[in-house]
Amino acid sequence: MNGYCNNDGGKKALFDQINEVSFALDDLRLYLDTHPDCAEALALFSEYMDKRAELVGKYTENYGPLDSYCLNTSGGWNWNSAPMPWMKEANK
Repeated sequence: MNGYCNNDGGKKALFDQINEVSFALDDLRLYLDTHPDCAEALALFSEYMDKRAELVGKYTENYGPLDSYCLNTSGGWNWNSAPMPWMKEANK
């Protein structure tokens, strides 16, 4: 079991990391809208995209999908079978 799957707030910590990386990505995207030729910002954006994908993958594997884009549909459509992240019972 990895460090994200323990009972000491690992789920919240992982969710917080996803939010932090997502915020940085939003900021970088806005910057790149006005500075599309900035190679440093583009490289950082790519790095953060990879990091976010990794974090979302770990969250999905351990706690279920954050959104329907992370859903494995090979066994059918079951998007609403688990508590949603914003529901109280999902944040215990």
